[in-house]
Amino acid sequence: METKSIMIVGVGGQGSLLASRLLGNVLLAQGYDVKVSEVHGMSQRGGSVVTYVKYGDKVYSPVIEKGEADAVISFELLEAARCLPYLKKGGKLVTSTQQIDPMPVITGAAEYPADLESKLADAGVELVAVDALSLAEKAGSAKASNVALMGALASRLDFDEKLWQNAIEQCVPAKFLELNKKAFELGRNA
Repeated sequence: METKSIMIVGVGGQGSLLASRLLGNVLLAQGYDVKVSEVHGMSQRGGSVVTYVKYGDKVYSPVIEKGEADAVISFELLEAARCLPYLKKGGKLVTSTQQIDPMPVITGAAEYPADLESKLADAGVELVAVDALSLAEKAGSAKASNVALMGALASRLDFDEKLWQNAIEQCVPAKFLELNKKAFELGRNA
């Protein structure tokens, strides 16, 4: 199998690292060679967090160059726009519709770009925009928006549902398991 590349992007504190563990777990269970690399850009201060995930028969490096990603999973619209150049032509962009103001917007030095969702839709990629935050709140906690978004991704990847359920059971603490399973299912059906 040719190597596939997925970028998971968001803002510090959104749970992109758990999302990458879930995805990595599913890919390993499928028998793929998997490489994961995390890049933290001031994540504790609300900065960008990027995780590279590559999988296939043999993977030598997790790094993804511009124009290489088969999919970008984004927890925030501006981060989706920022990482758009990494997607292959016709690649999948699965994004939450959530908007988190970056520091220049908070300080008044810049404005959050208007109408980002429609600009992304016009970018020539397969766009899946999901209100992951609302789905997570419906499941019981806004903190589960990462798992809701992974559910939206799972419905677009050809991996057995049981693998995703096993990954959630292995990666999520027991006291949050049912909440996250519900968020995943809501995302999967979104």
